Order: sequence, then C-alpha cells, then structure tokens
Amino acid sequence: MHKQRGTVVVEFALVCSIFLLLLFAIIEFARVMFIYNALAEGTRRGVRLAAVCKVTDSAVIKNAVILAGNGNSPISSVLTNDQVMVSYLNKDGVVISDPSNLSNFPLIRYVRVEISNFQHELLIPLIPPFTNWNISVPSFSVTIPSESLGYSPTQDAFVSCQS
Repeated sequence: MHKQRGTVVVEFALVCSIFLLLLFAIIEFARVMFIYNALAEGTRRGVRLAAVCKVTDSAVIKNAVILAGNGNSPISSVLTNDQVMVSYLNKDGVVISDPSNLSNFPLIRYVRVEISNFQHELLIPLIPPFTNWNISVPSFSVTIPSESLGYSPTQDAFVSCQS
C-alpha cells in the first residue's frame, strides 16, 4: 500500500487532461459552427439588402454583411471589406462588369453576395499544433433575384439605402 501512494494523482492527471482536451474540442467545434452560421447569416442579410439598394451602395451592403445587422457579430472584428463581394448578374448568371452604368441597369436580374478567403483562428490552449492555428472557411455565397435596386417609381429616381 505504501508504494501506491501517488497512483491516484497520476491517474487523475491522465483522466483530467483527456477530459479537458475533449471539453475544449467540443467548445471549439461549437465556435466553428457559430462562425459558419454568422457568415451564412451575413451573406443572407447582405444579398437581401443588395436586392433593394442602389448598385452604388456597395459600402453600405458590405458593412451590413460584416456587422450582420446588429453590430455584435462575431465576424465583425475579423472580416474585412476585401473578403465581401457584391455582384450583379444578368439572366444567364454572368457578372455584369459595370452595374452602375445606367445602360446596364435593365440587364440586372440577380444579385449575389459572397464571402471568401476567411480564416478562423482556433483557440485550443496548451496543445502546440492547435494554438494560433487558422483554418480556411469555405466561401459563402447567396444569390437572389434583384428587386428594386434602389429605384423608387413614386419618386421616379434612385433612392440611397440608409446605413
């Protein structure tokens, strides 16, 4: 009995380290899923706004994607304007190169917002391969039919969206 005094401490250390590793892995998986959902929601909100805003309001649209509508988005501190793309498409799904040109306005049939090149940083502590380790997130893209694109028939003019 005297020779087995420290075995309980060693067993506890082994079991506790495995338990904590599993716990941190579950928490990190939940964070990854939360970020994926925030990116999906951001693109959904952005494309909805793009369908009803002027084509020159891309800064307002990108800001709405980054903030995901409420300003408390988990992606707002790491997502940049360069990673958010707003595209206007014709009836065949081909990107219109200059949508702000009024002659191209009747050709716009679809609006697409895409988030690409996003990196998510894992925060699993105490394990060197996973500390400060970034994973590439796949691109998120939403396309919907265009609506008013900022044109107000009652005012017979284009109306800018409010930020």
